[in-house]
Amino acid sequence: MRSRFVASICLALVCATAQATEPENIPFIDAHVHLNDERMQVELMQRHGVERAVVFWGRSSDNDTVAASAKRHPGRFIPFASVSPERAAYRRGWERDDPALLETLDTMLATGLYLGIGEISVTHFPSPGLPEADFNPNGATLRGILSLARKHLVPVMVHAEWTRLREFSELLRSFPDVPVIWAHGGYTPLFVAQRMLDQHPNLFYELSARTWPVHPRSPDYTILRDGQNVWPQWLAFIESKPERFLVGTDASHRSAESEAMKFQSVQNFLRQLTPATRDLVARGNIMKLLRLPP
Repeated sequence: MRSRFVASICLALVCATAQATEPENIPFIDAHVHLNDERMQVELMQRHGVERAVVFWGRSSDNDTVAASAKRHPGRFIPFASVSPERAAYRRGWERDDPALLETLDTMLATGLYLGIGEISVTHFPSPGLPEADFNPNGATLRGILSLARKHLVPVMVHAEWTRLREFSELLRSFPDVPVIWAHGGYTPLFVAQRMLDQHPNLFYELSARTWPVHPRSPDYTILRDGQNVWPQWLAFIESKPERFLVGTDASHRSAESEAMKFQSVQNFLRQLTPATRDLVARGNIMKLLRLPP
């Protein structure tokens, strides 16, 4: 009897110690989710401290299904509308700069269901299941999309590789009043990120996939020096411009294990920021961009 009692006490102490050493989740708003599995996404958010998530289509969803999910979870999902060229239905329109694309987007935004535009992959290196996109960031179609963003007072999330940096900069200068969220920050090196944020006050650097321990496409895509710790130079830069950064997971729901890594990586990153910067990067900046009530 005594041995069982002692064993129970030891087990309780072990559990208490484990709970005490496991850091608490930092609440954040996820700025980048491809909504392929609604149930998995909700479970991940509950487990990893995510209050709300910006959601848009993925391989198993579209604008309509994303809007329907947002209606089912109005306190959790923030839907964005997209006419991105990686979708076969829209690619020909991009190739022709077809105004019908803009009419389609305008109609969706007019419903009031969507709080932003994106992800728009105007230039995107090839990845599994997606062909390469290489359209001019300063071309007629993306300029039209930013005009609609201005009309409907919403931000635009743009995936633009920095191979098209000159055209992207021209676009940003033409629409200084339109907030543009740079998906993954274009995977830029530090000095390019510094230059772009210095030159373009309307540009916001979104860190999804940059916080992963390893990126499948290129080892220099992350901002971690050892899979865990952010490079001191990156930390100093983020701390110097805390109002310009957002966090995201780039969730796509291929497996519970791979998605958990993405959410854990954001928590690991946020713990390395000072409290004031953390509050802005985790929640404050995206709430201001989306005009969300506190």
